[in-house]
Amino acid sequence: MDLSSLEKKIGITFINKDFLLEALTHRSYSNEHTDRKLGHNERLEFLGDAVLEIVVTEYLFNNFKNPEGDLTAWRASLVNSQMLSRIATEIDVNEHLLLSRGETKDTGRARQVILANALEAIIGAIYLDQGIESARKFISQFILPKLPIIIEDKLFQDSKSLFQEIAQDKEGVTPSYEVLAQWGPDHDKHFRIGVYLGEDLIAEGEGASKQEAQRNAAQRALEEKAWQ
Repeated sequence: MDLSSLEKKIGITFINKDFLLEALTHRSYSNEHTDRKLGHNERLEFLGDAVLEIVVTEYLFNNFKNPEGDLTAWRASLVNSQMLSRIATEIDVNEHLLLSRGETKDTGRARQVILANALEAIIGAIYLDQGIESARKFISQFILPKLPIIIEDKLFQDSKSLFQEIAQDKEGVTPSYEVLAQWGPDHDKHFRIGVYLGEDLIAEGEGASKQEAQRNAAQRALEEKAWQ
């Protein structure tokens, strides 16, 4: 597999290409190719997650005098799966992933998680191949620049909390949520929930839990009301 285009994109040429190749290998691919010597990326993901957290934490500590609560919320927004999958997409990680035939067809929430995990694995691979400073350089180039957007757009706030805050400020109403539908067996439930301001249904959201569906409904309500 030619990884030179990805190396060029991230500005790092690996000494040991196997580190990068393993970082891009999902467990499902390994399960389909049992004769393959390289493993999947979960161990590298574990390492990369730790490297990412310390680098981001150090940056926030050194550059902001805000209280711990703010720094924790900002860090969580920088390293959550939604943000990391977005960054992974920007640097074309999706084009280089090694997935099973089944996983290749899935482009929804599951792919988002796979991309986020792969990005953490790449950070782990960089750390093993070239050390903490190269990993810090990568994080500083591709992840830390998202922080101003997070702060300005209040992305560090849960969409449900943000919608409630703005609704109370603008309309003097506290949003309420109602389950509109649910389906699936107990181990795989799915919910559709509506968010209301008074009697008015503002938006609907779906999710694998009531909490996830409420957050999605709140996010869509923010977009519907143009409150973002």
